[in-house]
Amino acid sequence: MSDALSLEVISRYPSKGKRRTPLLFIHGAFTAAWVWSEHFLDWFAERGWPVHAISLRGHGGSEGHEMLGQWGIDHYVADVMQVIDEIGEAPVLIGHSMGGFVVQKCLTQAEFPAAVLMCSVPPKGLLASSLSMIWSHPDLMGSLSQLMTGGPVDIDSLKDALFAQPASMTDLQRYLMLSQMESQRAIWDMTMFNLINPERLKPVPKLIIGAELDHIIPANQVRDTAETYGVEPVIFPGMGHGLMLERDWEHVADVLNDWLVAVVPDAPKAKKVG
Repeated sequence: MSDALSLEVISRYPSKGKRRTPLLFIHGAFTAAWVWSEHFLDWFAERGWPVHAISLRGHGGSEGHEMLGQWGIDHYVADVMQVIDEIGEAPVLIGHSMGGFVVQKCLTQAEFPAAVLMCSVPPKGLLASSLSMIWSHPDLMGSLSQLMTGGPVDIDSLKDALFAQPASMTDLQRYLMLSQMESQRAIWDMTMFNLINPERLKPVPKLIIGAELDHIIPANQVRDTAETYGVEPVIFPGMGHGLMLERDWEHVADVLNDWLVAVVPDAPKAKKVG
C-alpha cells in the first residue's frame, strides 16, 4: 500500500555484546507500543537484543487517528513492513492478540528468522472467541464494544480483560488512560472478511503462547492455533490475556528469551514474495 504514515516506534538497544537479530513487537487491539515498553523492551535489550515496538496507524503516537475506522488488517500489515524496511534487516516478529494475527499475515509476504504469537487471534478469526465471551463473560464483551466506539470503560472491566494476577490500582488507572478505540473494520477483518490461509505462511520457527485464564483468546483456541501450525503451545498457568503486563511477566520473558536463543541465528534480510 502506498499511503505510508508516520509511525511511532519505541526502540531500545543493547549497551554491549555481540549484535543479535532485532525483535519487532506488535501490539493488540485497543493498545499501542506502550504495552511492550512497560517491561519487555528494556529487559530484552539488557540481554543483547535490539528491540523495536510499533504503534500501528491510528494507535499511540502514530498518525491516522482521525481515520481509524478506515484502517483494516492489510493497512496494519503495511505498517509493519514499512518499519521493517526502516530497521534494515529481517526481525523476529512478536505479536500479541490482534498483533499475532498481523504477524501471521506478514508471514505470507516475506521470510523472517522466527515468529512468536502471544494470545493471538487464531487464523480462523475471532468468531469462536466472540461467541465464547458472549456466553461466559457477557459484561466483558459489552465493555470491549464500548471501548471500540469510544464509550466509557471501568477499571474492573480492564482488569477482567487483561489480568488474572493482582494489579495495582495505580497501574490499572494508567493502562485505562492509555487504552483507546479500535478500528471496527480491522475487527471485522479478523472475524470474517480477511482471514488467514495457514498454507500460505512461510515455514519459519514459531513459538505459540497462551494464558490459562485468558477470557479474550481462551487457551483452547491457542492450542488449536498451535495444532494448525504443527507446534506445541506454551500455556502459562494462572495468567490472563495481558501476559506482558501481568505480575509474573518476567517468567513469560524468560521462556521467550530461551526459545529465541535456541532457534534464531544471525539472519539475512527479509525476502519479499511476489
